[in-house]
Order: sequence, then C-alpha cells, then structure tokens
Amino acid sequence: MAKHLETGKKAEALAAKFLEEKGYEIVFRNYRYGRAEVDLIIKKDIFLVFVEVKSLTNTKFGNPEISVNKNKVRLVTKAADNFVYHTNWQQQIRFDIISITFKTETEFEITHFEDAFY
Repeated sequence: MAKHLETGKKAEALAAKFLEEKGYEIVFRNYRYGRAEVDLIIKKDIFLVFVEVKSLTNTKFGNPEISVNKNKVRLVTKAADNFVYHTNWQQQIRFDIISITFKTETEFEITHFEDAFY
C-alpha cells in the first residue's frame, strides 16, 4: 500500500479513537455513495455527525484542514444526504473536520473542528 494511503488509514483510526474518548459512538466508517465518501459517521446525543479526516506529515504549505475545498464539501454532503435519507434520521446533523499533523511516526497533533461546513 502506498505511504499516503497508510498515513490516511492511520489518521482515520486515530480520529475514531479520539472521538470515542470524547463520548461519540462510531456509526459507520468510510461510507460511500457513488464517488462520494464520508470518512466517519458518528453519533452523540441528538447529533449525527459526518466527519472528514485530513492528515499531513508536513505543514510547509498549510494545515491539513485547508484541503477541504468546495468540491470535497459537495461530495461529503451528497453522501450525507444519502445516508440520512436511507436511515430516516430525524434529528440534527453536523459536519466536522478532524485535522491530524504527524510530527513523527508516533507523535501527532489532533484538532477537531465542530460544525466546520454546510
């Protein structure tokens, strides 16, 4: 597997653990609808949260979260709409970003942006 794919999988696992420790329940990982994908779908209280996980090993050109552009937002919301429709979710939804910067193989920094877009 390519290095960037390994880093992405590691970031998603770290994000899931981080969110579980904050009291969120993981509902779905890597939900796909056509070309659209949501990295994590989590739940807490009345919120169903769609999470985009971004990671980098080098912040020379900016932090990971800046790569969530209009196209990515469009794709995530498309998949989220499909998930909400098919599960008949009737409460609140939210879109978050988890940004992970790897300083070394074992040292990293996580930032959670709640209600990041939509």
